[in-house]
Amino acid sequence: MKGARLTTLGTGTVALSGERSCAGYLYEADDVRLLLDCGSGITRRLAELGLAWPAITHVALTHFHIDHHGDLPTLVFAWKYGQLPPRSAPLDLLGPVGTRALIERLAAAYGEWLLTPGFPITIREIMPGESVELSASVRLSAQKVPHTEESVAYSIERGGRRVVYTGDTGPDDALADWAHGCDVLVCECSLPASMAIKEHLTPDQCASLAARARPGHVVLTHFYPPVERIDIRAAMAAQYGGPVTLGRDGWHIELEDE
Repeated sequence: MKGARLTTLGTGTVALSGERSCAGYLYEADDVRLLLDCGSGITRRLAELGLAWPAITHVALTHFHIDHHGDLPTLVFAWKYGQLPPRSAPLDLLGPVGTRALIERLAAAYGEWLLTPGFPITIREIMPGESVELSASVRLSAQKVPHTEESVAYSIERGGRRVVYTGDTGPDDALADWAHGCDVLVCECSLPASMAIKEHLTPDQCASLAARARPGHVVLTHFYPPVERIDIRAAMAAQYGGPVTLGRDGWHIELEDE
C-alpha cells in the first residue's frame, strides 16, 4: 500500500443499531495497523470488511467508556484462539493514564490471558502533549479533550499527512487549534442542538470546530439517532465550506504521500 488508508469501522454509539457499530477506526500505513478504539461490533466489522485483523500492530483507546473498548477482550481472545497458528507478534496497547488499570480490571473478570495471551503485550500510557513513534514513519500524538477525566484525541502523522481523531469530546478551542491544518478530521457529531450537553458535539459545534481547525476533509461520526433526523450538512455548511463526509461503517479514505 502506498500512502495510508483510514477505515471507519464503527460510526455509532451505545444506542444500538444494526447499521452502526460502536466506535472503531483502522489506520493502515507501511508496517503499522493501528486500531483506534474497539467498541462493540468492531471485531465483526473487521471480519465483514475482509480486513487483516490478525495483522493489527497497535490499539489506542481514547477513553474508558465501554462503547470504545467493549470488543477489546474479544479481539485478544481471537488472536489467541481464533487462528492457527496463534498470534506470536507483539501488540502495543496505548491509551491515557489509567489504561493499565482498566486492562487489569478486565483481566480480573475474564482471566489472566488478557494480560498474558501467549504473545507480548506492551501497555503504554500517553500523557496529553506526548508523542509516540509507532514505527520509523508513523507518529501518534495525544491531546486532552473535555469528555471524561482521561479522554484524549489522537493525531497520526506520516508522509507529510495528518489525521486527527477527536474521540468523544465537548466543544474545545484548544482541540481545534491543535488539529489546525490536518488533512482529515474525524470528528464526533453526537446530538442535535436541542439535546446539547457539554460532553459531546452538535453539528453546529462541529462546524465551529472545523471552521477554526481548517482541515482538508471532515468525517463526522459517533451519531446518536436523534442527530440523524436533522440536516447535518446544512448545519456544517453555515460555518465550514470544506468537504464533509457523514461517516458510515466500512467507509474509507486514502491519503497519498505529499
